[in-house]
Formats: sequence, structure tokens, C-alpha cells
Amino acid sequence: MIASASSLSTEQLQEQIWSWLHLVPDPEIPVISVVDLGIVRAVEVSDADAEAARCTVVITPTYSGCPAMGVIAQDISAALRQHGLAEVAIRTQLAPAWNTDWMSEKGRRNLQQYGIAPPAQQVVDIRGISLRRQAAPQVQCPHCGSMQTVCVSQFGSTSCKALYQCKDCREPFDYFKAH
Repeated sequence: MIASASSLSTEQLQEQIWSWLHLVPDPEIPVISVVDLGIVRAVEVSDADAEAARCTVVITPTYSGCPAMGVIAQDISAALRQHGLAEVAIRTQLAPAWNTDWMSEKGRRNLQQYGIAPPAQQVVDIRGISLRRQAAPQVQCPHCGSMQTVCVSQFGSTSCKALYQCKDCREPFDYFKAH
């Protein structure tokens, strides 16, 4: 519940909502939040009074056919309602398209610690110009840190990941593809 909501400004409530959203895990990779994954694009709050506040959370799917988006929307709504927000709406925004550059550094570290190699390439440079991707990126093994890895399959446990194997420790691992 929101403690003394009447004492919060709209900006403070918005900051509080962001902190709650940082606790909502991605349903496919529970060690990364929907915020650290870059799915949550914006939080709009109409009023700081929890009983009258209308909160809209803007989300962008990692790709147009992502099967987890319905669950993500439900999880976001449930988390915010659990904290006492009266009205929560989810708006899906398709443009600009999500890309792995939107992941936070914390999210990338969490992926690595979980055993999933984070994207090894940047998709867009600072000028907003799309970069050509290398045919085979240098992917670091999340288990032993070796750069001696090989792509076994472009399709991993989910469509956003590829299956790699380390030549040194021999362990297979998922690589979160840059896109």
C-alpha cells in the first residue's frame, strides 16, 4: 500500500511506481526485471492520490510475436494494484521497436550471473544509425569467461536467444541475441 499517498506529489508517486516496476520479473528470465530488460518505456500518473490516481504504464514488446507480453501486462497491473493504485492501464507501443540496447547494465550483469550471455553487440550507435552486425559476434562464456565459444544453433530456449557452447569449459549456454 502507498503510505500517506496524500503527502506524495505526482512526481514522487511516479518515482515510487518505477521502483515497484523494478521488482516485476520477466516471466521467461526471472533474474531480470521488466524495467532492466527495457520493456517498460514510460509511466504516466494523473494524480498522486492513490484512491483517484490513474497510472498508465507504456510497454514495448521485445518482438511483435512475444508470447510473454500478456503475462507481463498482467504482472505489472497486479504489482501496482497490490501497492494500492486504484486504476492501472497498460499501453503497448510498437514504435520505436525494442532493441537490446535498451537493457540496463544491471540487467546485463544479472543475465551473465544467471548463465545467459548478454548481447555482445550494440544495435544502434549514438547517432541513431543502425550498425551492421558481425556475422558471428564474439560471445563470452557466462560460466568461465572464455571468449572461445561457438554458436551451436541460432535458436535457443526462446526465440530471442541462440544456443552457444564454450570450447574451454564445454558448457552450453544461451546467448541473448542483439536485435
